[in-house]
Amino acid sequence: MGLVIIFALVTLFAGYGTFSALKNKNVLGILFGGGSFLVFGWFTVMTVINSGYPALH
Repeated sequence: MGLVIIFALVTLFAGYGTFSALKNKNVLGILFGGGSFLVFGWFTVMTVINSGYPALH
């Protein structure tokens, strides 16, 4: 469960960084932020699908 939370936080921060780079027209920031957003977003989605959504027992 901790891995999903870390991946989701990194995805959110990468999305915010990409948006900020778009506003500032920073091409390298858009490239790395967008790449991180896509990769960690994919990891987040696949981890939730593979491990299932964590439920309280």
